[in-house]
Amino acid sequence: LENQYSLFDYSININDVIQLTIMSETDSIQKSTLKVPENLKDKSILSCASDTNSTTKEDNLEDISEESKYFKLGDYVDIRDFEYSVWYMGKIVKIKKDDSFEIEPTSSDNQDEHDGLIYFVEDAGSPTNPPTKAKLKDIRPYSTDNLPFDQLKINDKVLMNFNTEIPKERGYWYDVLVKQIIVNRRNREVIGNVTIGSNRAVLNNCHLKFVDDIFKIKPYKLVAERTAEEDTIMQTKPSTERATALSCTRCKDNINKLCVYCACSVCGGKEDENNQLLCDECDDSFHLACLTPPLAEVPDVEYWYCPRCKTDDNEIVKAGGKLKASKKKTLASTSKRDWGKGMACVGRTKKCNIVPPNHFGPIPGVEVGTTWLFRVQVSESGIHRPPVGGIHGRDNQGAFSIVLSGGYEDDIDNGDEFMYTGSGGRDLSGNKRTALQSCDQELTRYNRALALNCDAEINNKEGATAMDWKKGKPVRVVRNYKLRKHSEYAPAVGNRYDGLYKVMKYYPETGISGFIVWRFVLKRDDPTPAPWTAKGKKRIAQLGLEIIYPENYVPPTELDNIKSDLPGFKRKKTLQDIDNNESNENVPKKKDEKKVKMHYKLENDADALINADSSNKKYWDDCKELLKEGKKAFLDRVEETFMCICCQDIVFEPITLECAHNICRGCLKRSFRSEVYQCPACRAELGKTYCMNMNIKLANALLYFFPGYITGR
Repeated sequence: LENQYSLFDYSININDVIQLTIMSETDSIQKSTLKVPENLKDKSILSCASDTNSTTKEDNLEDISEESKYFKLGDYVDIRDFEYSVWYMGKIVKIKKDDSFEIEPTSSDNQDEHDGLIYFVEDAGSPTNPPTKAKLKDIRPYSTDNLPFDQLKINDKVLMNFNTEIPKERGYWYDVLVKQIIVNRRNREVIGNVTIGSNRAVLNNCHLKFVDDIFKIKPYKLVAERTAEEDTIMQTKPSTERATALSCTRCKDNINKLCVYCACSVCGGKEDENNQLLCDECDDSFHLACLTPPLAEVPDVEYWYCPRCKTDDNEIVKAGGKLKASKKKTLASTSKRDWGKGMACVGRTKKCNIVPPNHFGPIPGVEVGTTWLFRVQVSESGIHRPPVGGIHGRDNQGAFSIVLSGGYEDDIDNGDEFMYTGSGGRDLSGNKRTALQSCDQELTRYNRALALNCDAEINNKEGATAMDWKKGKPVRVVRNYKLRKHSEYAPAVGNRYDGLYKVMKYYPETGISGFIVWRFVLKRDDPTPAPWTAKGKKRIAQLGLEIIYPENYVPPTELDNIKSDLPGFKRKKTLQDIDNNESNENVPKKKDEKKVKMHYKLENDADALINADSSNKKYWDDCKELLKEGKKAFLDRVEETFMCICCQDIVFEPITLECAHNICRGCLKRSFRSEVYQCPACRAELGKTYCMNMNIKLANALLYFFPGYITGR
């Protein structure tokens, strides 16, 4: 950076990705020398002298193939994608011995899953792509026998089409275990368990709509036992392939329909594909003639950017160059508006990855009674993700959390039970944060989401009462300090997590404003004592739960207090003032009074799990140093210590390497598939035949402290 400039001057913000280069003191660069194997000296395979991992085109397909008991060259098979467990059609072009099979006696693969061979399978839809290596368990005879819906039975294992993101749209082909068959006048569908992902995870009770395409899974059959007809079928490419997901859901892949999403983003035309350019930034496509100005031929450049994404060359600061004075920003704002040093418009700096966004129930590691100064911190913790909205939910799943902030005059709070008013019915145009009730509320969107948590059939007109309110879906409840003017159970400052509640009933009613509002009655159903009770306060003290301030937060200074005493000076009352007034009211102050924080003591089960993980004793001892700071500080250190350097999340199926680093097994496998046989943290050599044994003791300890963090992984 040039003197007197900062990253702010170059328009670099939080979460931006930048590239840093170290300025060398000398212009001389030592080139690394590579030793070329004798058998490769006559081949031009080295693309760059500085690339220490230069690749060779090994496994040449001209080599002699091995013989297999079940398949032979030219067979069309179903091959399973390693990352997503999707089955697609491929053609076997080579068979080779697996050198690692015999030297891994601890391998879990048995003779039925691995025959000691590696199959090179070419994608039948993209024959120009390099072949995929697969073991026996990941290939099988191509399924062509369509199973009629009326012949389908419970517990059948079949091949069906499913879209994990949009169940109503066509997706890809997965193994499905049939659990239920639904037939009525409106539709037919199958409810089954879908095997998906690299770890063969099972999605239970999925609704599969495409019941006209159900295929039988063909078993393995010895080559010697094939008939002439079966051999012809295996060696002949099927005339029609199975239908898969649409490339474009907008035009439904209609070649005659204009579409700016999958074709030229200017004219929407799909003709003349050879003269279309793809932007390397936004991935939009452009005809050469549709550009402004139009191009006569495809430019001979490595990267091409469309006019919307291309950066003006005049704005690029060259190496060693100075920033133009006209481009430099001023740190001091010219606005005279008093923002109150609030956090209403600030963005999140981190995201909760321990559980998915649609998680019902508590967040691992977040204790009842935890208090944050600002709503954005509550969002970052995962307790209530919307930074402004009062209800977090989905109208087809339910509500996950709500915030009580006293925004509706109809709310009634009795602590363990409260009456909550739904959202809507207010005109918030003009960037207003709140307004008076101006129309009737409806049981849609977030109101419907909260109603789905009630253990009763949804009723859009009269509401409903739970048959057994304890069987309803749990809702995380946060009380905001603004509720203090209506309720004695609200915190004096900040936002406090008060545990889990469940919906007892909901109904429409004419509110104080004269308009219809939806009322929800919620009752507390949490084993942890409430924060306002004596037991709850004692527990908060024992855990050392104090109000959490954002990083780099600057509280009001003494100068601000002096200014507030001057005549004619008006200062906004801050949250700290409210906190001090509420907590110190009628309590005489003592000089040099120090607040004693209770240490967090590990439970016997937790201590036993930590002691069992002897390979990570150094790390656990470091985490235990934070026990004196309370449970939250301890869990934060554990999460930071056992974070995978690859996926930046808590290690899942952890592998403790000899260099004492912990890596997710899936991340290490991806590294090995890229032919990088080193520790991702310190680059210690592991070798191609490294045995990836999961550290069960560490996995059990992490699951104890963060229950449910493996969900969705």
